[in-house]
Amino acid sequence: MSNKLNSQLLDKAVTDIMAYAAGETITKGGEEVTGKKRNFVETIEVQVTLKNYDPQRDKRFAGTFRLPSVPRPNLKCCMLGNAAHCEQADRIGIDHMSVEDLKKLNKNKKLVKKLAKRYDFFLASDNMIKQIPRLLGPGLTKAGKFPALLGSGDDMQDKIDEVKSTIKFQMKKVMCLNVAVANVDMTKQEIIVNVQLAANFLASLLKKQWQNIGQMYIKSTMGPSFQIFF
Repeated sequence: MSNKLNSQLLDKAVTDIMAYAAGETITKGGEEVTGKKRNFVETIEVQVTLKNYDPQRDKRFAGTFRLPSVPRPNLKCCMLGNAAHCEQADRIGIDHMSVEDLKKLNKNKKLVKKLAKRYDFFLASDNMIKQIPRLLGPGLTKAGKFPALLGSGDDMQDKIDEVKSTIKFQMKKVMCLNVAVANVDMTKQEIIVNVQLAANFLASLLKKQWQNIGQMYIKSTMGPSFQIFF
């Protein structure tokens, strides 16, 4: 599908976002504004408003897409694993829990909720994934963090990187979508490519593709937003 984003507009927006995040002065809406360098890595997200779309009547959409550069490298993972996977997790410095550890939670809703809150995502060994609802109840599913499957032949680090670089667009009852697609530590080119791919992927999920997109902005966590599609 052709890319409908204006490359000059996108280039300028990304340049300004990076300058603002580095504490430099940029011109926004005819006024000079000075950014501030934060003591954390700011995420860059795409914010989209849909048009000619009825969330009540039109089919809800959902889709996941793997970006070439990891937008959120700091996501915390926990491996719910068999002995071999727990050992592997130990070697690469990833938190892990065995069947015995999960049994100790005793299906206690508060403890499961706490576990779900502590991590951004979970992986589970193939011989454990079926046991998780029985061991933990519906807590992880409710939190939207049911584990991704790690097969016995899969490389754990690759799988972790895959989950970290996969974005999800999901239509809820509102006409706005926000998705983290990059961060200010990436190169300008990496950010531009991730934004373009995310935008094209979203358009591919919509019934009338780009005609269903009203406006699109990109912004960093603490910075102003920049419109990249009208």
